[in-house]
Amino acid sequence: QPCEACVRAMTELLTDCWGNPSSVHAHGIAAHHRLRQAREQVASALGAEPDRVFFTSGGTEADNWAIFSAAERLGKRGHHIVTTAVEHHAVLHPMQKLEAKGFEVTYLQPDHDGTITVEELKKALRPDTILVSVMMVNNETGAVMPIADMVKAVRRASPLALFHTDAVQAAGHLAIDVQRNNIDMLSLSAHKFHGPKGIGLLFAKSSIQLTSLIRGGGQERGKRAGTENLPGIIGLAAALKDAQENMQQNTAYITGLRDALRNGLDKIDGAGFNGSREHCLPGTVNYSFQGVNGEALLSLLSNEGICCSSGSACSAGSLEPSHVLLALGLSHETAQSALRFSLCEYNTMDEVQTIITKVTEAVNRLRR
Repeated sequence: QPCEACVRAMTELLTDCWGNPSSVHAHGIAAHHRLRQAREQVASALGAEPDRVFFTSGGTEADNWAIFSAAERLGKRGHHIVTTAVEHHAVLHPMQKLEAKGFEVTYLQPDHDGTITVEELKKALRPDTILVSVMMVNNETGAVMPIADMVKAVRRASPLALFHTDAVQAAGHLAIDVQRNNIDMLSLSAHKFHGPKGIGLLFAKSSIQLTSLIRGGGQERGKRAGTENLPGIIGLAAALKDAQENMQQNTAYITGLRDALRNGLDKIDGAGFNGSREHCLPGTVNYSFQGVNGEALLSLLSNEGICCSSGSACSAGSLEPSHVLLALGLSHETAQSALRFSLCEYNTMDEVQTIITKVTEAVNRLRR
């Protein structure tokens, strides 16, 4: 849900600063000033230059924009791309489209705990590699990838390659500095750190010439036409600032909730933890339950007021098991029995205990 800082900032803007940032009258100039302030604020939070932050409709658009821009700009130098088998579909589907156009894509496989090792990446890199895209944190298991070391490996082995990271799950929860970590392109989405839905951004280094996916106007320095979603941008900036200021205390609090949830779910017969217990964000907990249908379990828990998921929200309605869990080596049956729980600072220990009780009851009921 949106944080108070986000709601407050968006409400104030919609009430007092409703002009079009592209207009030259007083209301437009005021809106343009707010847009510039928000861009500077977000850029500072990411260690980036303001003119290298491009606002988008969310992480999916940002991922697509980064990948297709790299392929178009560097396609004459090489046709090899490296990504992972556990990426979000916002990365995997563009990769499949590029394969159909003649690009060769290597999909790195995770360890049993869902992480991609630097050694695995090194084996895949080639002199003709033009792009490496590895997510910072997996959206289903919470596994944290060694992005800083990966960037260093790419610079040594494939100096022509650009490095893109989908940081949708990481922003607001991990410290991010694109300049210090030498990241070429980075995507994020506001709703993952209590901002509004439908707004995100793409960071791209000054040396990278982005293609124009949307044409028809000069917004976003001529790269993304259309009137800016200023309320969303303001909400994103406010939420990111709030998340970063409270990151340390939120992480400590959520870790306590996470540990209690794990301890409770571990006691369920046939429950299996999916992911890394050590290298992960505290807010994501993924378990499979032997002999139980995940969709039926979701339905029972929803009736109890417990909101969880069986995979990525962008794959809702799919009958196929999670591609992430299959990549970890789980069987189709086990992967289909999995649930993902997302915890945040708004949750309480009483809610965690309720989750444990209701999941236990639901699993036993379905098995009977």
